[in-house]
Amino acid sequence: MAKPRRNVKFQHRGSGTDARRSSFSDISEGSSEPGSPIRNGNESKDEKHGGPPPESEYEKKRQTFITRTIWTLVMIACFFAAMFMGHIYIIAIVTAIQIVSFKEVIAIANVPSRARRLRFTKSLNWYFLATTMYFLYGESVIYYFKHIILVDKILLPFATHHRFISFMLYVFGFVFFVGSLQKGHYRFQFTQFAWTHMALYLIVVQAHFIMNNIFEGMIWFFLPAALVISNDIWAYIVGITFGRTQLIKLSPKKTVEGFVGAWIMTMFFGFLLTNLLMRYKYFICPVNDLGANIFTGLQCDPNPVFLPRTYHFPAWTYISRTVTLAPMQFHILVFATFASLIAPFGGFFASGLKRTFKVKDFGESIPGHGGVTDRMDCQFIMGFFAFMYYQSFIAVYKASVGGVIEIAINGLSPEEQLEVVKGLSKYLYNKGVVSEKVRSSIPRRSFTAA
Repeated sequence: MAKPRRNVKFQHRGSGTDARRSSFSDISEGSSEPGSPIRNGNESKDEKHGGPPPESEYEKKRQTFITRTIWTLVMIACFFAAMFMGHIYIIAIVTAIQIVSFKEVIAIANVPSRARRLRFTKSLNWYFLATTMYFLYGESVIYYFKHIILVDKILLPFATHHRFISFMLYVFGFVFFVGSLQKGHYRFQFTQFAWTHMALYLIVVQAHFIMNNIFEGMIWFFLPAALVISNDIWAYIVGITFGRTQLIKLSPKKTVEGFVGAWIMTMFFGFLLTNLLMRYKYFICPVNDLGANIFTGLQCDPNPVFLPRTYHFPAWTYISRTVTLAPMQFHILVFATFASLIAPFGGFFASGLKRTFKVKDFGESIPGHGGVTDRMDCQFIMGFFAFMYYQSFIAVYKASVGGVIEIAINGLSPEEQLEVVKGLSKYLYNKGVVSEKVRSSIPRRSFTAA
């Protein structure tokens, strides 16, 4: 009687996460690399059984390169088209990236057989995602468009009680989770609960700050993203040309030479790109019209960081010349440094996560590239940094129409609000901005309760 064969893997039909997990769960991490002994062994057995001859390594790499190149060009075209069409389209893309990345990260830790027996596992994941996005998007909309939200009779209650509503929505999900706990599945359910919250923090919360960057001005979204992409390209070019010393074991192909060389080239690239972008108000102006696009443009008083200044060299340099630069061209060196030296560790973190679960990619959303998360792992932390740096060192805080309205609504009684309106109307009448008819239409006395 023939002995059963060991280590013979049969291909099973499947799609999505289940198929991907089954193909990587029982093999070592190194087996996903081309030319591994396990893969070659399986190919030789297919030949013995009379199967179709396998593709050569050259053909596989050629096909992967073609697919990857085509989809890279498609993504670049879609990105620039959305950016020139207006801020609302970029916001839609960031929202889609949030959702797909959350789905991919949740999927790699999922155990399908258990999830099928626990009816509400996936539903709770999506509920917590929806609740978090409601809170974060609400915060952004209220902050940047309070001059519209706070004067609307229907939206005003939602705006003034937004945080309490968000908290109660989360509490309902929390109570439902506790009520759905089943004996024998506690470890799995609590693991899923913790994993979901980690994904919400690492993806959704960080992407929320990228959204705020868009509202502050397109340049604060585009520059950080372009710096990360530039650094990735230069790290590859310099690495394959001069690379000799391994940088980190999580990514064996990363070299110290490529890491440092990419930093230098990214600073140079960032300096030139900043000099170009800050000439256009469409990029440097905060969003005050979501219908604006590259053709209509935006109007604003530029942030002082974009205005050129004349600088003198220190006396100890014995250089008597002056140089005229915008402060932003100095700030961009900090952005480029973070994009080169810190942001790549977001990619290393993602590599470690994939190795933990023995998967090659987070998903198959983008042919030739893997999942959306595989392309965005460095962008999330870079966008977070850009927001924090902007708010700390660049943002100019001054009174806004929305801020004044918010203070008047939340901090003044109706009688005091009426006094403010009367005072403003008198001031504007004296300046010749409004007519006597407008001024006289305002009640002279406060309304009192009957």
